[in-house]
Parts: sequence; C-alpha cells; structure tokens
Amino acid sequence: MFARLVRLYGGLALYGLGIGFQVESGLGNDPWNAFHQGLALRTGLSIGTIIILVGALVMLLWIPLRQKPGIGTLSNVVFLGLFADAALWALPSPGHWAVSGLYLVLGVVSIGLATVLYIGAGMGAGPRDGVMTGLVRLGLSVRMANWVIQVTVLAAGWLLGGTIGVGTLVFAFAIGPVTQIFTRWFPLDRNSPDRRVPSDACRSRTTP
Repeated sequence: MFARLVRLYGGLALYGLGIGFQVESGLGNDPWNAFHQGLALRTGLSIGTIIILVGALVMLLWIPLRQKPGIGTLSNVVFLGLFADAALWALPSPGHWAVSGLYLVLGVVSIGLATVLYIGAGMGAGPRDGVMTGLVRLGLSVRMANWVIQVTVLAAGWLLGGTIGVGTLVFAFAIGPVTQIFTRWFPLDRNSPDRRVPSDACRSRTTP
C-alpha cells in the first residue's frame, strides 16, 4: 500500500509539473489543458483552480456511466490542480525558443511517466479517464471514446482562447509512445480494475 501511495502522489506531482512545462512553453497545450487554460483566461481563476473545478464537475458524469471513484480519483481532483499551480509559480518563463522546446519535451516526458505511475497505482482512474473508460464499457472502442472526448475539449479550448499550436500536435503524436515506453519500466498494478483500458489507451491518450 505504501508503494502504491508513493506511485499515486508522485505521479500526480509529476503530472502537475508536466502541465506547468507544457503551459509555460507557449507552444501549444494538449486538449484538456487548452480547455483549462481557456477557462482560466475567461474567469480570471488560476489554471490549477480550473483543473480542480472541472475535475469535480466531470465526476458528475460518472453517475450515469456507473463508474466508482477510488482514493486515486479523489486525490486527482484535489491535488493535480494544486501541483499544476505550484509548477506554474516555480517555473521561469522561457526567454528563448530553444528553452520553450525543452519545456515542451520535458512536459511530454513528465506526463508520460506520471500517467504510468498514478494509473499503475491501481487506486482509481482520474475523473477524465473515468469518463473514457465508462464510454468503453458502454460499447465504444477505446480509440473512438478517446477521439470524441479529445475533439470536444480541444474545440472548446480553442474557442475559449487556450493555446493550441505545434506543441498540441507534438503531444498528440508523442504521448502514446512515451507512455508505452514507461510501462516497461513501471508495470501496471495487476489488481487495478482499470488495468486493461489504460494500457490500450496509452497508445493515443492525451488526458489526465
């Protein structure tokens, strides 16, 4: 249990750092963080606060999808936004395009590793992941469920003013292979009820 908690909270902290790198790079966010950033710009709230509020609202969709939250789910809602805000506060703004590119790479790598750590802890999917796994259980393929969610939040993020650019494309194409590599080093917990879906979804996932 101690090792699983370390994986869970270490993964969430690393995910928050990855969000910070991605947002500060200014090169483009993944769909969900473009949406979070857009809402933050419109409301004046911090990105971390928006992540917490959206996570809580998304969990309402779990009710009709008959998803059951775990300690990892609730921790994701509360702590991911806090870690993201801490990272955005601590990271200096890049003053050169090369530093922006480095931030983007570090963001992809951090989020790829973080995904394996917190999902592999087997303590419950994140609120956004839970919507995808719920749609899969209703009969959609992993790829189709992921595609519907990503396109919807990406369009909303763009309309709200979130940053979309080359970083968005890099993230979309790189996050799956990067996450898959890390699963070889940090195998997913065999007791996790979501073990199969994240393993398949990591080929194309872009959500926290």
